[in-house]
Amino acid sequence: MKNPPLSFFLFSLLLISVSGASEPELRSLLEFKKGITSDPHRKVLETWTFSNQSPSATCPTKWVGILCDNLTGNVTGIVLDNLDLGGELKFQTLLDLKMLQNLSLSGNRFTGRLVPTLGTITSLNHLDLSNNRFYGPIPEKINNLWGLNYLNLSRNEFVGKFPSLTNLQQLRELDLHCNKFRDDIGEVVSSLRNVERVDLSDNLFYGGLGLAVENVSRLGNTVRFLNFSRNNLNGPFFEENSLKLFHNLETLDLSDNLINGQLPSFVSLSNNLRVLRLGRNLLFGYVPEELLHNSMLLEELDLGGNGFTGSISVINSTTLSMLNLSSNHLSGSLPRSLSRCTVVDLSRNIFSGNISVMQSWEDTLEALYLSSNRLSGSLPPVLGIYSKLSTVDLSLNELTGSIPGSLVTSSSLMRLNLSGNKFAGPLPIQRSGASELLIMPPYHPMEYLDVSSNFLEGDLPSDIGKMAGLKLLNLASNGFSGELPNELSKLVYLEYLDLSNNKFNGKIPDNLSSNLTVFNVSYNDLSGSIPDNLWHFPPSSFHPGNEKLNLPHNSPVTSPVYGNITVKGEHRSSKGNIRIAIILASVGAAVLILFVLLAYHRAQLKEFHGRSEFDGQNAGRDVKSERLTKPSLFKFNTNVQPPTTSMSFSNDHLLTSNSRSLSGQTEFTTEISEHDLPQETVATSSAYAIPNLMDNLPTSSERNSSPGSRLSSSPRFTEAGEKPVMLDVYSPDRLAGELFFLDSSLAFTAEELSRAPAEVLGRSSHGTLYKATLDSGHMLTVKWLRVGLVKHKKEFAREVKRIGSMRHPNIVPLRAYYWGPREQERLLLADYIHGDSLALHLYG
Repeated sequence: MKNPPLSFFLFSLLLISVSGASEPELRSLLEFKKGITSDPHRKVLETWTFSNQSPSATCPTKWVGILCDNLTGNVTGIVLDNLDLGGELKFQTLLDLKMLQNLSLSGNRFTGRLVPTLGTITSLNHLDLSNNRFYGPIPEKINNLWGLNYLNLSRNEFVGKFPSLTNLQQLRELDLHCNKFRDDIGEVVSSLRNVERVDLSDNLFYGGLGLAVENVSRLGNTVRFLNFSRNNLNGPFFEENSLKLFHNLETLDLSDNLINGQLPSFVSLSNNLRVLRLGRNLLFGYVPEELLHNSMLLEELDLGGNGFTGSISVINSTTLSMLNLSSNHLSGSLPRSLSRCTVVDLSRNIFSGNISVMQSWEDTLEALYLSSNRLSGSLPPVLGIYSKLSTVDLSLNELTGSIPGSLVTSSSLMRLNLSGNKFAGPLPIQRSGASELLIMPPYHPMEYLDVSSNFLEGDLPSDIGKMAGLKLLNLASNGFSGELPNELSKLVYLEYLDLSNNKFNGKIPDNLSSNLTVFNVSYNDLSGSIPDNLWHFPPSSFHPGNEKLNLPHNSPVTSPVYGNITVKGEHRSSKGNIRIAIILASVGAAVLILFVLLAYHRAQLKEFHGRSEFDGQNAGRDVKSERLTKPSLFKFNTNVQPPTTSMSFSNDHLLTSNSRSLSGQTEFTTEISEHDLPQETVATSSAYAIPNLMDNLPTSSERNSSPGSRLSSSPRFTEAGEKPVMLDVYSPDRLAGELFFLDSSLAFTAEELSRAPAEVLGRSSHGTLYKATLDSGHMLTVKWLRVGLVKHKKEFAREVKRIGSMRHPNIVPLRAYYWGPREQERLLLADYIHGDSLALHLYG
């Protein structure tokens, strides 16, 4: 036999290498599978097995979610989207998949961290880990995935600074929304290049967009979709020169931030921009005219919740469909034209003048919101004949006249709110003699009808029953009279019914909707008994105002049981009611006695611990100098062990003896309420080892005290001769919060603030006030807010910015605020102004 040619050996070698290439890949996949501990549909755990692998196959094509290369047999993709899988994944197990291009695990319950070695899988071009529970920071080496063109890490629990992506020049889509990334938005923008779609919404990015042209150009040349909404952006908007670079931009969403300043011209974006959302920011000035005119191709414009001023005379854009200018300071008359708008929200502004201007509007409206303005005049009948109109809200204006019948009986209208105006006359939903009132059509789509707080009168038409889909009916505070029609029982979907403050008489109809959650007929002249299916509503729904109306079986209206206990099928006797009242009174008395005993016990413990703790090593008191060596306003040390005795969360021990002697009874009450904290609260606070301002902050003492007590309402003041409390910093390197300045005239660090000697000035229901002296000698007043007073950072920051912008000779301006990682760490900072206390002026 002749020797085989060289080509045969090469071919055989190729076959050997191909068939052997899958072995390490199989091992890699099986190691990856070990991290999947939950597979309710048995998609992976039952198919990723050797028994499901064909002996002749070089790649496990029968394994669910595995993609292979047809030529080489290598694994090129792992796609396990939306399989409800769970477990903690180890991404380092994928390093042997040298040809892996697609890793998509979206829509599962996976957890774990991203390891730096993930950056060595340079073959990846599609990485989707969205909608899982991955956590921790993103490793810097993700910047080594130079072939990546799709990166989606949205809806996880990633934190920290997002790494630079300067090497990812092939990246086309970046989606990070709904995480906790925290970084300067300018650094992120400047590192992106050639990206077409960017979504960074619902994170903690901060900073402004007034970036230099060179930092914007790489992104501006290619980006089409840009969403930075619901972050903490707190600087200016794009400058006009930078904005011109976004010539391909179609969607720009910066809503729900703290962006301030005036808007530049958008003329340069007229060819492509379709959606512009800037609502809920701190923008002001005039609305750029080009946004409302034919010069642009905008389809959606949201500028609501800002501070725009001026008037809107005309809207002639032929492409604009959705317009939101609500919650601004726009004034003047309503625009003469809306062109092709379908949804228009001009509510909560200062628009005035006659509402009849809407007679010239085009018949394209589907939803109209004009509430909370100063509009006057009568409604034009043309409003009721718009063929597509489904929602109208004209509440809280100064409208007069009668309600057009064509509006109420419109075949398209589903939601109508005319409350808080001056409308008069009957409710026009049936023909009445020779009047022009219309007949209700056989089928009516109305779901929401609110005409409360007007001057409407007359009977409630029987045709009301034809509004079969009605869910809310509010006729309160009018002059309606007559009997309630039985047709109300035909409103089977009704959830909200308010007929209070009218002149209705007769009986309440039987068999009202079982879906009712709100029912009120008080202050009428109704009589008879309450229908059985309404027993569960409290007496206030029927009384006062209906003296002729009896509760079921002549039960007294003032029965303490009625309204609190739902009776079905049987009725409580008067003896049963008395028995229940006696039981409740006995239980209450027992609880009161137990509380008094517990208070006495806690007071004794406090006296004992006070002697041992503050006279010895735990308090850290220097007896000679009467100085407390305690952590300052900021202390984040977790290594200090908490005291072995029960911990007091009061900061009364930070005051000098003179201050503590002001009100012994108040301190006694404070200690009782503070020692009664739940155990989990004590454990949480003790973990930080902060037995001073951090956890006291009037936490329990103010939250648990009664509203009328001195503790919750009366401020505490230090006496004139009191020595300042020196608060030494313990570990400033552990500061985890953010210090935000409202102006640039004063600058200092959180560490410097933590070193500042502090003096307690007083307390109120909002928190505790301190005087802090910085290293530079500048004195500040620091308001440490009470726990529970501030919930959401964005709302808090927005209000602080607005208050901080106020300037008046009699107002001390805010200079900064501090937001820490814990609920106890919310501070407002202002300049310290020396002067007499308010108590001195009030009490001499």
